Amino acid sequence: MPFAKAPQAWHLSGMDRDIANRTAAARPGATLEHPFGDDLDTWKVGGKIFAIVGAKGRGTTLKCANPDTAALLIDMGRAEPAPYLKRGGWVLIPWDRMEGEELAERVETSYQTVRATLTKKVRDAL
Repeated sequence: MPFAKAPQAWHLSGMDRDIANRTAAARPGATLEHPFGDDLDTWKVGGKIFAIVGAKGRGTTLKCANPDTAALLIDMGRAEPAPYLKRGGWVLIPWDRMEGEELAERVETSYQTVRATLTKKVRDAL
């Protein structure tokens, strides 16, 4: 039976939270809101959520490119089903399961996936 990778020393929620927030903030048209409380940074593009970054929570909630990718991440133990967003390829990535570079890539994928659902007019305005 394979052993789970031990968390890296840098895997502190503050550092991972910073990576997720910096990556989200750098996306064109990204806006930060707090509709679920001050402890959840909710990033939107064109009025649609693409990332929810927990302050005291367990990680970052992101949309995968497709439900199969979400299922694979969950099966591999890299993510969990996202609370309140059970359908459509949403996952919760706990802070200790993914290194910063991969987390940043997943935030970018989530942004691109949600952005692609926007109308051309809204995308062009970003």
